[in-house]
Amino acid sequence: MTKVTRTFLQLTSSGELVRGQVEQAAGARVERCFPVSPELFRELYAGVGSAYRWHDRDEWTDAKVAERFSVQPVTLYLFTMEGERAGFYELERHDDGSVEIVLFGLLAEFAGRGLGKWLLADAVERAWSLGADRVWLHTCTLDSPAAIPNYLARGFRPYATEEYEIED
Repeated sequence: MTKVTRTFLQLTSSGELVRGQVEQAAGARVERCFPVSPELFRELYAGVGSAYRWHDRDEWTDAKVAERFSVQPVTLYLFTMEGERAGFYELERHDDGSVEIVLFGLLAEFAGRGLGKWLLADAVERAWSLGADRVWLHTCTLDSPAAIPNYLARGFRPYATEEYEIED
C-alpha cells in the first residue's frame, strides 16, 4: 500500500491570482471543447494522467463521458501549441458558487517549459469568468512535483488535507 496525501487549495478572490512573469507562449491556444468526443477525452486523460496514476475514469463508457460533458456546469478546455495537443483542464461549477479545476495538466512532451504556469492562470481566469466566488482544486503526492509549487506561485492557498492509501 502507498500512503497518499491529498491537498485542497483555493483562491477566494480574483485579485489573489498571481500571474507574475507568466506570459502567453507563442503559438499557445486554449479553446473550449464542445461537444467532447470520448476519444479526445480518453487521449488527454491517459496522456496527462497515466504518469500520476489517474485511473478513476479509465473504465468510463462513451455514454458516461458524453453525460459528464453535456451538463452546463462542466467544461473541458483543450490546450494546443502551434496546433499540437499539449494539455487540458476541466472546470466544474458547483451549486455553492465555487468553480473547481477538476483536472489539469500537460502532456509529457510539453512539461518542464513553464507552460503549466500560463495554463493554470488561464484556467483560473476562465473559472472567475464563470461567476465563481471561489476557485479551488486538489492535488496529491502522486502528482507532478511541479504541481504544488505552481499552485502556490499562482496564489492558491491550502485549506485542507486528507490521507488515504492506494494499492501498489
